[in-house]
Amino acid sequence: MTGPGQALFDAIAAALGPLPIIAEDLGLITPDVVALREDCGFPGMKILQFAFGGDGQHEFLPHNYTPNVVVYSGTHDNDTARGWWDHAPPSQRAYAARYLTCSTDDVHWAMIRAACNSVARMAVFPMQDVLGLPSEHRMNLPGTLGDPNWCWRLPDTDLSGPSGVEAARALGLIAAGSGRARFDLLRQALEAAAR
Repeated sequence: MTGPGQALFDAIAAALGPLPIIAEDLGLITPDVVALREDCGFPGMKILQFAFGGDGQHEFLPHNYTPNVVVYSGTHDNDTARGWWDHAPPSQRAYAARYLTCSTDDVHWAMIRAACNSVARMAVFPMQDVLGLPSEHRMNLPGTLGDPNWCWRLPDTDLSGPSGVEAARALGLIAAGSGRARFDLLRQALEAAAR
């Protein structure tokens, strides 16, 4: 069914001012929807896990992004980065290994680094990917109901233990090295953690 289009977003902006809206432009998107998103200035979405099923022209590969996108290693509806790797078809895993220069042990960091180093306006990572967790930590399986969907919780020990501190350090270094965070703030945080 055709919606109100631009008039709806003009009314929202008139009533509330500019809003930080991200358009979920995944799946079958028609040219008129692309035009509406672009006319509104809303960033679209790029999911790294979707990038490795084609060739170098695939729209989800970081070198093909435009700045007005938000890149995700995966979303709540995807497997974790590590789980994706473990279950990906061999051809996709091989392409990802070459493109990201990674293996099983560091695919999550390679995806995070590729996202941060892209021109995307924003880069988003589920905590499961920051911690390199396998499929058992997946948030949601679309098309299914009940447990284990939306049941995953981050244990306190995952952040306060050595692996959490190391994950925070690595994420901070990647964010600062890619210009998505300031080195001076990273240094202060690392010094505080060392005390």
